[in-house]
Amino acid sequence: MSSSEDDVPLARANGRANATPKMKSPATNGDLDPGVSVRFGPVQDADVDMKDVDAARGASKRKSRTSIDRKKSYVEPESSEEEDKPLSKRRRTSVKHEDPETDEDVPLALNGRKLPKASETAIGEESDSDVPIEKKLTAQKKKIEQKATKDARAARKAPAKKESKPAAATKKQTNGTESVTPKKGKAKVKAESEDADEKEEEEDEYKWWEDPTKGDGTNKWTTLEHNGVVFPPPYEPLPKNVKLKYNGVPVTLHPEAEEVAGFFGGMLNSTHNVENPVFQKNFFTDFKDILKQTGGAKDAQGNKVDIKEFIKCDFKPIFEFYDAQREEKRNLPPAEKKKIKAEKDEQEAAYQFCTWDGRKQKVGNFRVEPPSLFRGRGEHPKTGRVKTRVLPEQITINIGKEATENINGNYKYVMLAANSDVKGQSDYKKFEKARELKKYIDKIRKDYQKALKHDMMVERQKATAVYLIDQFALRAGNEKGEDEAETVGCCSLKYENISLKPPNTVIFDFLGKDSIRFYDEVQVDPQVFKNLKIFKKAPKKNGDEIFDRLTTSALNKHLQNYMQGLTAKVFRTYNASFTMSNLLKEMKATGTIPEKVKAYNDANRRVAILCNHKRTVTAGHANQMEKMGERIKGLRYQKWRLKQQMLDLEPTLKKKKGAAFFERDEDLTVEWVKEHQAFLLEEQTQKIQKKFEKDNEKRVADGEKEMKTSELNERLEVVKDLEKKYAKENKSGKVEAEGRGPTVEKIEAAIVKLDQRIETMSVQAQDKEDNKEVALGTSKINYIDPRLTVVFSKKFNVPIEKFFSRRYARSSSGPSSLWKRTGSSNHSIPS
Repeated sequence: MSSSEDDVPLARANGRANATPKMKSPATNGDLDPGVSVRFGPVQDADVDMKDVDAARGASKRKSRTSIDRKKSYVEPESSEEEDKPLSKRRRTSVKHEDPETDEDVPLALNGRKLPKASETAIGEESDSDVPIEKKLTAQKKKIEQKATKDARAARKAPAKKESKPAAATKKQTNGTESVTPKKGKAKVKAESEDADEKEEEEDEYKWWEDPTKGDGTNKWTTLEHNGVVFPPPYEPLPKNVKLKYNGVPVTLHPEAEEVAGFFGGMLNSTHNVENPVFQKNFFTDFKDILKQTGGAKDAQGNKVDIKEFIKCDFKPIFEFYDAQREEKRNLPPAEKKKIKAEKDEQEAAYQFCTWDGRKQKVGNFRVEPPSLFRGRGEHPKTGRVKTRVLPEQITINIGKEATENINGNYKYVMLAANSDVKGQSDYKKFEKARELKKYIDKIRKDYQKALKHDMMVERQKATAVYLIDQFALRAGNEKGEDEAETVGCCSLKYENISLKPPNTVIFDFLGKDSIRFYDEVQVDPQVFKNLKIFKKAPKKNGDEIFDRLTTSALNKHLQNYMQGLTAKVFRTYNASFTMSNLLKEMKATGTIPEKVKAYNDANRRVAILCNHKRTVTAGHANQMEKMGERIKGLRYQKWRLKQQMLDLEPTLKKKKGAAFFERDEDLTVEWVKEHQAFLLEEQTQKIQKKFEKDNEKRVADGEKEMKTSELNERLEVVKDLEKKYAKENKSGKVEAEGRGPTVEKIEAAIVKLDQRIETMSVQAQDKEDNKEVALGTSKINYIDPRLTVVFSKKFNVPIEKFFSRRYARSSSGPSSLWKRTGSSNHSIPS
């Protein structure tokens, strides 16, 4: 194994049932242009005379590749003449295997689904906005690109700056460890777990950014020790009275088959999966195979039952059993849950960390994935397949690259956690590479704009692809094998994935990364529209590739002529970080912490939209928004009650402040008020009961006797009194002043606090609604340089934990450490 890779796997798990055990010893180490929609027929184009080396051979030979020879390598030809040939003339690639029982290979445009309008998928700043935010951001994007050109020229002219050293640390370092001098003053009392975390962070903090040997391609480690992985518990057979029913008859299965049936039965509440025809088909295919291997199913008399039809299978008994177990676990007393967690943590403690060059490092996915049904993301064609149990002999310790997981043909690697030094080094290099692109972006854009009219087809395709990747954040796209999900990127776009709408609108519709559908309507440069029109020219048809003379490797090889290590994926990181940097410079976040967080999220959302980081609205979003709305209404109801209490103390206030001040909001109807009061009574009852249970647990732990039920009933008298009070208020329409020594001044102060809570929750609700279709986490974690988030945090005094988890934010690989790596001490934007 080479120890010079960015991320070194500690182990890999091959879950294939027939895998041969393999053990290895540890290593040492823009304008308008005419066009038509291709969804309604082929595009005819005769206005461009392009020189093409294979034009003499006939246009009919310009077809995309349609087959694969997986043993052949994709070596780029050296001669320009060979390079300009259609790829079908140079090599063979993936073949599509049609499945007569599914429509997986039917193009999206012909798959029985209506093409949505742009307005239906556009993300607006407001729910009632008819103008997609993408259009609102067009002018802003052009402004940012103009600034990028100026910055690039300035960066190339400026002399190379020596990296400034970070400010002198207050911690003394000895042999790679640090002794911390505690600060004087009062310290807040913290939970034991937080104290342990802080102690661990202090002990493990290592300034890898000050180590010149790290991140330069040298060996990553000299010594590496770890305790392997944690395997899931063995399968526990179902009780004898819980069985799968086939055609109404309970059947007995071999434990292996019963376990697989339990995978499906246990998730009947996940209708998104179990009602998916592809999920059902894949599961049932694998289930029948396992039945065949384990002797099939038998009825109560021992007669064989031939399970042939999925529709006749009844998994409800299995679901009810597992659902009852889940409910029982949810209802465990808090102390019992805490005890179970503590026992689990103790058992796994030895596996959570490794020793890397003598330093303690957190391990990420040290638990071996349990057997289950593969779900996948988006419209994955293998959803529902059985993921088999990984056995100890299928684990390889410290492996090389050649290494596979049983569904997608990939190995599962055990890597270090996100807050480890190694991950910090990898992220640092990624973001530094994106920053370096800043020096060359103007030349790259100038060159591809010129090459859009190149005489050679291959050069024109190359320029068009770079344009799409830079302007619309398309992924480059890699060719897929015959057993992989049919996902698409820029270089692998098919005829049916692009529709042209005059004068210069392009509609993208394809399955992107993780089989998530990418749909967008964009306006492009007139020459780009014309080029795409040519690339789709007959005799091309559905299934043929748009860029038939281009591969991802050839594109990346071209990009490296500008900058060492530049690949198509760097554009996404650069565009996201550069855009965020400019937005932060213009930002003036004011108000409360939640308002400042919303301002950051608004900027992040613009980045996510410009980078096409969209997501489908989650199934529970509407319910979550409804709950937040109810909580805000509840606060407004409490505010109304306080105003009524003011009148109870001083009736003349109605004349002084006006009757409208004391009126109840229209949406707080009588029916709603009664429902809300019932909710408050139930909530109070549960709080009292939980407090009673917790007090009893503490008494038992201290060796005292438990309190009797009479004590609980006495405590619940408060709820009965509150119920009587609500009934009286509903009848009289008046609210008596509450609390000790109530005064109008105290109540007014309480109203001010309620107004603040209402404002805070309203901001959070609006933020959540605005972000329902945008994947903010993707852009924030993977594409926006975290140092920019630290800038915002310091400049506007917002805790960094509002944007990153506490442990990651404060770790040696977190955003704060990346900030230190730049040597910046002020609140400027890293450049």
